[in-house]
Amino acid sequence: MSEKFKVLYYVNQFFGQIGGEDKAGMEPVYKDEKIGPAAGFDVLLKDQGEVVGTIICGDNYFNEHKENAMSVILDMVKSKNPDIVVAGPAFNAGRYGMACGEIAKEIIEKLNIPAISGMFIENPGVDSFKGKVIIANTSDSAAGMRKALPAMAEIVKKIVRKESLGPPEVEGYIPQGKRLTVFSEKRGSQRAVEMLIARLNNESFKTELPMPVFDRVAPASAIQDISKATIAFVTSGGIVPKGNPDRIQSASAQKWGKYNLAGIEELGTDYFTIHGGYDPVYANESPDRVVPVDILRQFEKEGFIGKVYEWFYTTTGTGTSVGNAIKFGKEIGAELKAAGVDGVILTST
Repeated sequence: MSEKFKVLYYVNQFFGQIGGEDKAGMEPVYKDEKIGPAAGFDVLLKDQGEVVGTIICGDNYFNEHKENAMSVILDMVKSKNPDIVVAGPAFNAGRYGMACGEIAKEIIEKLNIPAISGMFIENPGVDSFKGKVIIANTSDSAAGMRKALPAMAEIVKKIVRKESLGPPEVEGYIPQGKRLTVFSEKRGSQRAVEMLIARLNNESFKTELPMPVFDRVAPASAIQDISKATIAFVTSGGIVPKGNPDRIQSASAQKWGKYNLAGIEELGTDYFTIHGGYDPVYANESPDRVVPVDILRQFEKEGFIGKVYEWFYTTTGTGTSVGNAIKFGKEIGAELKAAGVDGVILTST
């Protein structure tokens, strides 16, 4: 390739050096500059390619106004006509990862332009887009930027040169769940027997068909006398007091909140949902449809349960990483256990 190939770069408001959460609502903008990781990426391309510009969009804006944001971003990409688009790396930032994955997928499918990203394996964007987008495997934080960018740059060079990528463990991208035909010097039966012998001898071996690993949680013991039990609500349905005082994110949640139920018979119109990704009309009309305080208060009065715990806990589930979900569960669970709560009603959307 005699001329340098053109790379267009996408980042969020933080890596675009606009600001933090206070700027997460910013609309997409194009800068005819190499900003944030785009500058480092440009250096890694050396004399083969160059970053021609940077698109910046707020994480909240993209996830809450996806149709409009995507339309604007696709127009920006079309006007610059790059050879490839790079989004991220997003590391373990859920909203950023979902934006990078969605943008890369749409560019590939609608503009027929190659696009890649980079994420930590637990980023929700991985499961959503790894089948459509090449996603470089990164660490969970920006501390891994120096390793992430070179890996992404090498992948970009191969894609632009129309070279076939090697296996994920060689090239450094997350497996896409695709099975490819390869040639081996040994037939399958021989390889299988060798793996079996290695396993029986407690020797290392590598399976040719790795199976998914599912988290298994042992159920707690049953409540012995529910008429004396304290029952709490935990929801991933995003029900919060009007105004969302703790600024819980509508998608890819980074936090949870808790709100007092003392003296409250039903949630009513003082509460609403900030959860993205589903029609909130019925939840906002009656938040008790998601967190049924009204029914549990009735059970409390009838003596069916002992009492309703005085606090309920809330976050949003859509796009929230497995890592954050586990963290939230441990933190909330520790509080409930310390308070002597006997059971939890966990609701979603």
